[in-house]
Amino acid sequence: MKAAELREKSNDELEQLIAECNDELMHYRLQMATGQVENICKNRTTRREIARIKTILNERKRAGETADAGDGN
Repeated sequence: MKAAELREKSNDELEQLIAECNDELMHYRLQMATGQVENICKNRTTRREIARIKTILNERKRAGETADAGDGN
């Protein structure tokens, strides 16, 4: 999923996507251990997806902190 599509989602939806990606990553690791891997690059793409989502959540968090800091004066 592209970053622009992820930015349209709410924080709760992004947290849910992280949980789904982590489940998918665990399932993939089990497939690797048993030798039943269908798509070798799936591990890498899933990890990058998680990183993309966490980056967007962090951007939103930092934007909220700067907005709160400006209200203090």
